[in-house]
Amino acid sequence: MGSGEWGVGSGEWGVGKPHEQLDAWKIAMQLVKAVYQMTSDFPAEERYGLAQQMRRAAVSIPSNLAEGAGRNGAKEYLYFIGIARGSLAELETQLQLAVMLDFIKPDHTAFDLTDRTGKLLTGLHKKWSTQ
Repeated sequence: MGSGEWGVGSGEWGVGKPHEQLDAWKIAMQLVKAVYQMTSDFPAEERYGLAQQMRRAAVSIPSNLAEGAGRNGAKEYLYFIGIARGSLAELETQLQLAVMLDFIKPDHTAFDLTDRTGKLLTGLHKKWSTQ
């Protein structure tokens, strides 16, 4: 499989592990950072509520890509890509809630990062479902 088929791109990560070469993983890592920064500004009473839920969902995305890449075979990898997609959907709902509750603006950078991550995960899912 060539590097273009994996969705490889250049960036600050890429120290040799397969998942670290994935654009989906790289963008998801940026998303985690954005979510942590965003939720640090949430009201104190949300520290153990929505903020923690959002952080867990965000962390789950690149973590599942890494775990799937470390497993054996396309079927297992596809399973973990699916979990990452589910976590992304959860996070997207939580971002909408954060807007509704006036914790963030609807143009927050996290929305762009979720869109980009979603497109990359969909591409990975399509690629691995034909393996």
